[in-house]
Amino acid sequence: MDMVIRGARVIDGTGAPSYRADVSVTDGRVGEIRREGDGPRPTGTRTVEADGLALAPGFIDMHAHSDLALLRDPDHSAKAAQGVTLEVIGQDGLSYAPVDDATLAQVRQAITGWNGDGSDIDFDWRTVGEYLDRLDRAHGGRGIAVNAAYLIPQGTVRMYAMGWEDREATPAELERMRELVAQGMREGAVGMSSGLTYTPGMYAKDAELTELCRVVAAHGGYYCPHHRSYGAGALEAYEEMVELARSADCPLHLAHATMNFGVNKGKAPGLLALLDDALAAGADITLDTYPYTPGCTTLVAMLPSWASEGGPDAILARLQDDGTAAKIRHHMEVVGADGCHGVPIEWDTIEISGVSDPGLASCVGKTIQQSADMRGEEPWVTARRLLIADKLGSTILQHVGHEENVRAIMRHRVHTGGSDGILQGFKPHPRAYGTFPQYLGKYVRELGVLSLEECVAHLTSRPAARLRLPDRGLVREGYRADLVLFDPDTVAAGSTFDAPRTLPVGIPHVFIDGRPVIEDGRRTDVLAGRSVRRTA
Repeated sequence: MDMVIRGARVIDGTGAPSYRADVSVTDGRVGEIRREGDGPRPTGTRTVEADGLALAPGFIDMHAHSDLALLRDPDHSAKAAQGVTLEVIGQDGLSYAPVDDATLAQVRQAITGWNGDGSDIDFDWRTVGEYLDRLDRAHGGRGIAVNAAYLIPQGTVRMYAMGWEDREATPAELERMRELVAQGMREGAVGMSSGLTYTPGMYAKDAELTELCRVVAAHGGYYCPHHRSYGAGALEAYEEMVELARSADCPLHLAHATMNFGVNKGKAPGLLALLDDALAAGADITLDTYPYTPGCTTLVAMLPSWASEGGPDAILARLQDDGTAAKIRHHMEVVGADGCHGVPIEWDTIEISGVSDPGLASCVGKTIQQSADMRGEEPWVTARRLLIADKLGSTILQHVGHEENVRAIMRHRVHTGGSDGILQGFKPHPRAYGTFPQYLGKYVRELGVLSLEECVAHLTSRPAARLRLPDRGLVREGYRADLVLFDPDTVAAGSTFDAPRTLPVGIPHVFIDGRPVIEDGRRTDVLAGRSVRRTA
């Protein structure tokens, strides 16, 4: 045996009760699982004494924004230290493949707040397959910190095929989008994402999305929408996605499935009833959430969609025009912009978490209302100035969630974990560094919302099943040795809103393909991660 983990409390990912065992690893896969008392203990060239620590499959982050971080940072402890061994990237309909030169330049500008402007990255790919190859040969050919699967971003595909225009696609443009999605699926993507409150993806009508989902389904993938509203009309937006997926006969995975804003306080049971009815009727649906109440996005995403038509340069031009800016303000503060989920914006809930221009750092950690009060001006004036000065690169925390909704949704049988972690900015959301230990520490040990075995299943086998990975997500003989050893009595998120980049505690060992990524609580120099491509 290459390695033996001795005396572990095995939580195998099925949800079944844990048991004590020695687990061996050979050639990157789980070898023998010898339960306590079942004969002589296996030996190996290396022994890790678990001493009763929990041994689980590696955690799968079903909603990650590490598209450039994996190339930028070989350490990537933000995820590795949490026990994450696989991330799903290409989220919310906007990422960096497939592109041509013009589309790439626009995407880089549009999601600077998510991933930085990419000036430190060699964008030597254009297709999905080339991007996945780039991950595999990152960091001098050594690979990446954790494994990564990719969703084709529908907004980027639309941008590529027809630009930023708010109109229906022509038959030729729709066919071009279908071709791009099919090519990406053939090259290994696991599905398609949408950001239906982000431009230009939000301009697509359901008929267009259905056609693309049919292509995804034909290639064995799933559809992962950030749907049209998490605020006013949230339930209707969920219903829309369920019906769309049914029409396309495409598996559905609901991204960061929250019920936010005052209009949705206490309304999680309505969402869960909708899902239960659809599941009972034969729908294939899963969802992910993060275990926090605030959300995180970019400040420019709050604008009404008509103000974003044409792309970043057109947005800035509108903001600089006093008459158009006044119209934007009216939609945001009175009508309720679609970018803010149909709810009139409350500036005291919008906290600046990051800026692209270091000269604007004094705004970070303050709400728009607080910054405006300090300047003696109205909040819109502050927000408009920041959008222009930071060239749309500012990220925000949006304090609009409800704890009872968070707890109710995470209990559901199709729930999985996703950090939605944006790693950029001076003060990122702590979910980027803390989602998985937050589940295990706060919601299992402290609050008892889930049992330990249930929670591990939510974070491992359920997402592996959605991704159709036949040899991941369980501690089972023959499965890949993507494993995490943690202490159920001490595991906790170190990250907080004040110190968001603090690493977790209670996770001393993480292995990918049996290779130590975290050892005795410290990041090793091992780069065992690779692209995980759809194979069926």
